[in-house]
Amino acid sequence: MRLANKTALITGGNSGIGLATARLFLAEGARVAIIGRNKKTLDAAAETLGSDVLAIRADVTDVESLEQAVATTAERFGELDVVFANAGIAEPSPLGQTSLETFEQVIRTNLTAVFFTVQAALPHLRDGASIILNGSVHAVLGIPGWSAYAAAKGGVRTMTRNLASELAPRGIRVNQVTPGGTKTPLWSPLAPTDDTMKALEARIASGIPLGRMSEADEVAKAALYLASDDSLNVTATEIVVDGGTTGAPYGAPIHTAATAQ
Repeated sequence: MRLANKTALITGGNSGIGLATARLFLAEGARVAIIGRNKKTLDAAAETLGSDVLAIRADVTDVESLEQAVATTAERFGELDVVFANAGIAEPSPLGQTSLETFEQVIRTNLTAVFFTVQAALPHLRDGASIILNGSVHAVLGIPGWSAYAAAKGGVRTMTRNLASELAPRGIRVNQVTPGGTKTPLWSPLAPTDDTMKALEARIASGIPLGRMSEADEVAKAALYLASDDSLNVTATEIVVDGGTTGAPYGAPIHTAATAQ
């Protein structure tokens, strides 16, 4: 097993990519703690994952609460080998229609909290540990109406490299997984019914060269590589799991269909 005898902490481990990663890390032999702020989904995740997981309710935007959650993990499992700063929210921020409160909440959750997750973990990190940040293709796509989210994820992308440099003397690797459109509950507020969700997924898939959205498990497998000793000489980089959206955009059905006409 690729994570035998390792301890992993995952923020936002109560749903989506975080939950899929927690499930995979457990299967690979890790001791896993998940942090989530929604009690209902956190309890459901704990029940799904089984008694071996440590589920802690905390809000990553509350630094004191976050520090206590990390300390609780270290008290239970010992030093941390893997930290996956995964927690985030998706909130549109169209120009002319966005409040300061909304904009700052997106930045606070998706960028500021990532930094303070790593900072809270720092005293408990084993030398040679792996830190994984969750980015997004929004950092480079320039999608209208998503300035706050894109700015936050762009910040995560650059912070990956800064933290990798800062922690290199301890042999701690810092990398990023970069999901494209992925089937997770993050989309639910934008598509509250089955029909609207199907329509949204079809629209997103039309812009993906491989013609479909990613599954959360596929992003989790990229995180597993970065968490494991398979990537011992990999730092300051990102693994993009987007079906070719950023690397080969003109291979997407929306473009190939137009070319064929």
